[in-house]
Amino acid sequence: PRFSGPARVAKRALDVTGASLGLLLLGLPMLVVGVLIRRDSEGPAIFKQTRAGIGSSTFRCWKFRTMYTGADAERAALRAAQEAEPALAHDSGSAASAAATFKMAHDPRITKIGLFLRKFSIDELPQLVNVLRGEMSLVGPRPHPLDDVELYDDVATRRLLAKPGMTGLWQVSGRSDLAWDEAVRLDLNYVENWSLATDVLILLRTVKVVLAGSGAY
Repeated sequence: PRFSGPARVAKRALDVTGASLGLLLLGLPMLVVGVLIRRDSEGPAIFKQTRAGIGSSTFRCWKFRTMYTGADAERAALRAAQEAEPALAHDSGSAASAAATFKMAHDPRITKIGLFLRKFSIDELPQLVNVLRGEMSLVGPRPHPLDDVELYDDVATRRLLAKPGMTGLWQVSGRSDLAWDEAVRLDLNYVENWSLATDVLILLRTVKVVLAGSGAY
């Protein structure tokens, strides 16, 4: 990927402009979401987790909390159970052992309001702050937790050549219903063939996908 010179400036300008407008327009609704989360279950409205950034960097990724407090401590046990019984993984039928990412179609840790927030990707909106801080981009490969990244093979590691994004080809092409190898193929296609026009098209397609609410859990 060639994120240098004018291309880097253009992409950063799109990020700053989009994130600023997003926070300006959605600030009040996001405040309401935070209150609803606090009323639904105990704990903070914002969940912060260390995730992989570009290259070997890491950052604290912001999300609205969609699970009960302390749920992250159960992640390793649920991953082990999923690997022992692949049927607990994606409804798409892809084998859990073939994927580096940990996803469950019916994760027992998700709260009632969390199901709604995930369905329409509302839980991702606090990442507009990460975009403004330069840790993420509006468009790029999704940032994964560090225990997922440890399971990357040499091919999947190339996802880290670009700054992680709030949305990307993976999100507008099936989201969590996609098999892991297909998700990686889409991410690498983006990383190796980036253009500003591609970013704009993905952002436009994201609106349609989010409103449909399919493939998210």
